[in-house]
Amino acid sequence: MTDTTPARLLKLLSLLQTPREWPGGELAERLDVTPRTIRRDIDRLRELGYPVEASRGSAGGYRLVAGAALPPLVLDDEEAVAIAVGLRAGAGHAIEGVEEASVRALAKLEQVLPARLRHRVSSLQNATVPLARGDGSTIDPRTLTALAAAATGQERLRFAYRSGEGTETKRQVEPYRLVSTGRRWYLVAYDLLREDWRTFRVDRVSEPFATGARFTPRPLPGEDGGGAEDAARYFARSMAGRQPELRLDVWFAAPAEFVAARLPPTLGVPEAAGPEPVSGPEPVSGPEPVSGPERENPGGENTGSACRLRSSCTDSLEWVALRLALVDCEFTVQGPPELVEHLGRLGARLTRAAKAPR
Repeated sequence: MTDTTPARLLKLLSLLQTPREWPGGELAERLDVTPRTIRRDIDRLRELGYPVEASRGSAGGYRLVAGAALPPLVLDDEEAVAIAVGLRAGAGHAIEGVEEASVRALAKLEQVLPARLRHRVSSLQNATVPLARGDGSTIDPRTLTALAAAATGQERLRFAYRSGEGTETKRQVEPYRLVSTGRRWYLVAYDLLREDWRTFRVDRVSEPFATGARFTPRPLPGEDGGGAEDAARYFARSMAGRQPELRLDVWFAAPAEFVAARLPPTLGVPEAAGPEPVSGPEPVSGPEPVSGPERENPGGENTGSACRLRSSCTDSLEWVALRLALVDCEFTVQGPPELVEHLGRLGARLTRAAKAPR
């Protein structure tokens, strides 16, 4: 191979990743080489694991097809910036199902981005204001990628942390894993100053700094294998110890599909039900609607459509009450009693606000 061969192979790969078939003569002209050189370079790409197909005949050519494994991709500047901006936007919110993968991909990409492209990505990110969903705190993607890189590289980390009461502390930890709940990110880590395991809300983390000191990961308490699943189980046990479990029993005057589309998965899945139940503790209904345009019946013509949610969660009363109200249909809470009481106080407060003199 000559000194220019690696660069030529990358240019050839970049062309082949365009979804079309390339005639050998056109590739040779683009790269300023002979067709024979193109054939040799195609063979080299195949040896590296890139599945390049060739069609015979005068109009034949080459194209990159899907293989059994994903080969490395070559991105131009615009493609790299577009992917990084998209991953940053997604990483700032917990995205169910792909949250950890998106952060890992973002950390890998930003590690190799040239300074000029990193500046473009940051400029686009800073000029973009996301529409908050109201059910979770937004996170600076740079904080997420710093935590992910430190956990992956087994590198000790320093950061400032703000507690729920607003107290600011400095932490030095051995990061283990990031865990997403669907609306928030948490860091599972061993706190070196407190000599114990801790879970940190990432939206309360600021000024993360990788110290460069490497460490061997400690085993999580009560877990043997190590890895993402162990971290998720440890996190679930940790949160269950902090927040009392709520056993929800809620009846909705709407079909199960309508309600499920408006409830976060962490609250459970509603099932079709009959008429509103009358047994059990004194129920409470959602706040009466104030004046405004009439809402369509979510059940359509079948006004008897209803569903019931029976599940357990460890979320706060305030957040559960808010999510139930945002479903936008009539509902009745059968339990737990503390949620019934909280909704009663909230409903009275909203009624007073609606009747306030103007």
